[in-house]
Amino acid sequence: MKNGTKVRPIQDIGISETCVQNWVRKAEVEDGIKPGSTSAENLELREARKRIRLLEQENEVLRRAAAYLSQGAISK
Repeated sequence: MKNGTKVRPIQDIGISETCVQNWVRKAEVEDGIKPGSTSAENLELREARKRIRLLEQENEVLRRAAAYLSQGAISK
C-alpha cells in the first residue's frame, strides 16, 4: 500500500484504501508496534466505568437509606 502495489487488488474487491489503512493501524496498535490503547484495554476500561457507575448508584441508595433511617431515629 505504501508503494501502491496493493491498491488495485483491494479496489477490485470493493475495499477502500482507507479501510485497509485503518485495519493496518489497528493491527499495529494491537501488536504493540504503535502506541495506543488495544481493544482489550478499551473493553476493560468500558467495564470498569460501568462498574463505577453501578457502585456510585449503590452508594447513593445507601446514603439515602441512611438519611431516611436517621430521620426516623430522631423523631421517635
